[in-house]
Amino acid sequence: MTIKVLLADDQALVRAGFRSLLARSRDIAVVGEAADGAEAVRLAAGTRPDVVLMDIRMPGTDGITATRSIVADLDCRVVILTTFDTDEHFSPRCAPEPAVS
Repeated sequence: MTIKVLLADDQALVRAGFRSLLARSRDIAVVGEAADGAEAVRLAAGTRPDVVLMDIRMPGTDGITATRSIVADLDCRVVILTTFDTDEHFSPRCAPEPAVS
């Protein structure tokens, strides 16, 4: 079984690095690369990846917003990537939405 991966990061060099690392595995196929969250959502709908490697901070639609859209529509896992050393950039935005009764 091949694991389909979508890369989402606004830095082309970061995407190229991940693509290079993942290419070493015969069981992983990179099915697309997105430079922003909106592009990640569009590519995910078209490629139906098993896993998305998602940067948090990207221009336009950020990674958290894109993640919410992707997991609402697709059966895939999203791995959030960040180089921040504090929680201020993603907490509490990463918390699940409260249930509505």
